[in-house]
Amino acid sequence: MSLKDRLMNDFKESMKAKDEIRKNTVNLARAAIKQHEIDHRTELNDQDIIAILTKQVKMRKDALSDFEKAGRTDLLDTYNREIEILMEYLPKQLSAEDITEIVKATAAELGIEGGKQNMGKLMGAVMPKVKGVADGSVVREIIEGLLR
Repeated sequence: MSLKDRLMNDFKESMKAKDEIRKNTVNLARAAIKQHEIDHRTELNDQDIIAILTKQVKMRKDALSDFEKAGRTDLLDTYNREIEILMEYLPKQLSAEDITEIVKATAAELGIEGGKQNMGKLMGAVMPKVKGVADGSVVREIIEGLLR
């Protein structure tokens, strides 16, 4: 079953179960996918859909700090639930230890031993290896820690 079909089935199930948060979250994800298909006049495959869902998760995570500053705990709870729902459709994320191993191996391949000036080179080499299975901000933090 393709990811698009799975989203459609889950949307129908959430309507039957009257789960408003899941229904709205899945519907917004489906709308983002449909909008991308219309804008680019193309049919998306699962990898493209994963990229869109990852972007949706990132948008929600970015909004969390704003809600926290504003004291909007109601929105915090809702957005955390939406992030959980969207994460169900994404591949299992790598742990920090796994990312650290990949970063160290890549640094060894490139002959990088330290120095902030190598940040871009190392990020450029690591990100394609962890695309879709690791958050870029986590990768950046690990690389910064390694290059100190």
